[in-house]
Amino acid sequence: MIHATALYRTAGIRALEARHADARPPLMERAGAAVAATACEMLGASKGPILIVAGPGNNGGDGLVAARLLRELGYDVTVVRAASEDVPDRDWRLAIDALFGIGLTRPVEGPFAAAVALINALPCPVLAIDIPSGLCADTGRVLGTAVKAARTISFIAGKPGLYTLDGPDHCGEVLVDAIGVDVGEPEGRLVSPGLCHASLQPRRRNTHKGDYGSVGIVGGAPGMAGAALLAGRAALNLGAGRVHVGMLERLAVDPQQPELMLRAADDVFGLATLLAVGPGLGQSNEAGELLRRALDSALPLVLDADALNLLAARPVLLKKVSRGDAPRVLTPHPAEAARLLGTTTEAVQADRLAAALELARRHRAFVVLKGCGTIVATPEGQWFINTTGNAGLASAGSGDVLTGMIAALLAQRWPPLEATLAAVQLHGAAADALVATGSGPMGLTAGETIATARALLNRWIADA
Repeated sequence: MIHATALYRTAGIRALEARHADARPPLMERAGAAVAATACEMLGASKGPILIVAGPGNNGGDGLVAARLLRELGYDVTVVRAASEDVPDRDWRLAIDALFGIGLTRPVEGPFAAAVALINALPCPVLAIDIPSGLCADTGRVLGTAVKAARTISFIAGKPGLYTLDGPDHCGEVLVDAIGVDVGEPEGRLVSPGLCHASLQPRRRNTHKGDYGSVGIVGGAPGMAGAALLAGRAALNLGAGRVHVGMLERLAVDPQQPELMLRAADDVFGLATLLAVGPGLGQSNEAGELLRRALDSALPLVLDADALNLLAARPVLLKKVSRGDAPRVLTPHPAEAARLLGTTTEAVQADRLAAALELARRHRAFVVLKGCGTIVATPEGQWFINTTGNAGLASAGSGDVLTGMIAALLAQRWPPLEATLAAVQLHGAAADALVATGSGPMGLTAGETIATARALLNRWIADA
């Protein structure tokens, strides 16, 4: 049993299942055995009683196999068929959700919705088979209602819906058992430090700041100077050699980070090897002209916040994103993604993966679709889901910090995909580390994650 890194959507899983249709022992037997083993681990020394709520399809079949194996091990197991049987009033130690698997596409209604409600009301841990019933495997959407599990045991490979949108709130701890299936080259992957291993190199002692790039932050309109300063601080702390913060609102110095070089926004264009445009930029005509200059430059770009809003509002500028050879990274939240795609936030959230892939394809850019289970998509159609982070990141300035982190790694000549993946994971991991020490999630501020992310990056490099 492993924590998955390989991801497939439902159609891909079905293709893998078809290729192993004649496997011995059958895949259902293997899945049921994995469920039984996980149930034993969750129960410890207890022998039950265990309630298994089984549906009509293969998921229910996995549950029946698990019931047989658990009984053979001496466990007290009761199986009820959803929508047809009453559940005995007992002191259940574990409930196993075997109602629906990854094939569910319609809202859960009627007796099946009642079964979901019953499972969620039980005062015991719930183990979900493959995916919590009612959760869309491809998108993470709740289809009417869904089981909330303490643990989910999924098979063959991970599915996007386990890790994005509503998935993390319903799946609990996710374990994946390949059940003997060779997944080959997967459709997508979970983000992990191993994906950027080649860039995790210690610095030479014979080095100087010019070796690590010069980031230019363009933003900081009146009343929004803090956004640009947060991005600049993040870039500096993640190793950029120089950071020039081009401010629309002129400030003399950042007293918290005096190493930042604060300049007029126009001045950074001749000083930077990479531009991050958007933190606190505003949507004025001056802001639009600065964005145009950035898009017409030959520099790598990270585009966030108001830069994305300006692109959505000005089609002439939007067409420039896909031109040129320098990498472009777009970091929208769902509402910004919706504006860029000409759709609604609800439509983006209904299929976050499809939205990220379409943005990346349309604009030949690396796309970071922020949110629960941030998705990274590439111009070539690769996709990744990040599992670090928590509700503490739902605070003002978090996106500005992420922009600075991506910019810092790009400025240090990391490949754009590796820089983007590492920054996204570091950002979330920093928030997780802070919550683990009691600093949040409630009240966690964006700036607090910067120093923690720096420490984590140095630890990754040392470990590599």
